[in-house]
Amino acid sequence: MPPPRIDDALADRLLRRVTSTTWRPSARRFADALAASAARVFAAHEPTAHELESYLGSLHLDDLALACACADGIEPAWEQFVREQRPGLYRCADALEAGGGARDLADSLYGELFGVNARGDERTSLFRHYHGRSSLSTWLRAVLAQRYVDRMRSRQRVEPLPDDEATGAPAAAFPKPDPDRDRRRQAMEEALGAAVAALPPRDRLRLGCYYAEGLTLAQTGRLLHEHEATVSRHLARTRKAIRTAVESRLRGHAGFSNAETTQCFADVAEDPGPLDLERLLEDARKEPVQDRSKDKGQL
Repeated sequence: MPPPRIDDALADRLLRRVTSTTWRPSARRFADALAASAARVFAAHEPTAHELESYLGSLHLDDLALACACADGIEPAWEQFVREQRPGLYRCADALEAGGGARDLADSLYGELFGVNARGDERTSLFRHYHGRSSLSTWLRAVLAQRYVDRMRSRQRVEPLPDDEATGAPAAAFPKPDPDRDRRRQAMEEALGAAVAALPPRDRLRLGCYYAEGLTLAQTGRLLHEHEATVSRHLARTRKAIRTAVESRLRGHAGFSNAETTQCFADVAEDPGPLDLERLLEDARKEPVQDRSKDKGQL
C-alpha cells in the first residue's frame, strides 16, 4: 500500500506548531517525514482524514522538525541538536560502558546523522529513520545501544570456538522426528508475534533492550530513566502478559488443546529454532553480551 498522502494544508498546520523561531525545515522534507511516519502505522489500511491528522498530531513534532532541519543541513538546527543531545548521548554511552569506552560510538553517530561515512562519502542521513513516535533523545539512546551491541557481536565473532574434541563430550543422540512440531512452532511464532505487537511501545523497547539487545537490568534502567527494580517489575508484568496472550491465541485462533499449548512452550524451551525476537521487536535487534539475572529468557 502506498504511503498516506499528506496534503500541504495539513503539513503546514503541523509545521506551525513547531516552537523554534531560529530554524525551519523545508516544507517538503517535513511533509515527507510525516508521510514516512504514517506509512509505518497505517501499513494495513488507508486511514481516514481524522485518523491521519490525529496520529500526526500526537507525534513529537518539535523533535521531528529538528531532525528534518538537521538532515537539510541547517546550521542553527545542528547547533541546537548538539547542545541539547550530546550530554544525554554521553550519559547513555557511560551507562553502557563505564570509563568512557563507548563515547567514541556516541561521537561516530554524528557522522551517520549528518549523512557521511568514515571515508567522507555522501549517504542518506540517519535522521531519515526517525519518525517522531518517541522523543528524539529516546530514539538516539536506542540507536546508540544498538551500535554498542553490534560492536560486542563483532568482538564475539572473532573469538575462537571451543575445541569439542578436547571437552570429551559425547555426541548427542538424534531425537525421533515429531510430525506435529513444525505446525506447533509456526502457531507459536504467530501467537508470539501478535502478543509482542500488541504491547505498548515502551514495553517493547524495554523488552528489546533486555532480552534482544542483552543489556542488564541496570543498563536498561539507565537508558529508560527507570530504577533497576522498576525495570525488573515491568519485565515480569510484560512476560506474564505475553504468556497469557500467547496461550489465549493458541487455544482460540489455532484451536490447540491445553496439552498442545503446553507442548508449544516446551518445544520453544527445548529449542527456540527460527523464532526471531529481533524481527518481533521491530527495531529492538539484539543478543546477550553480559551476565544476566535469573529470570533470563522465561516467559
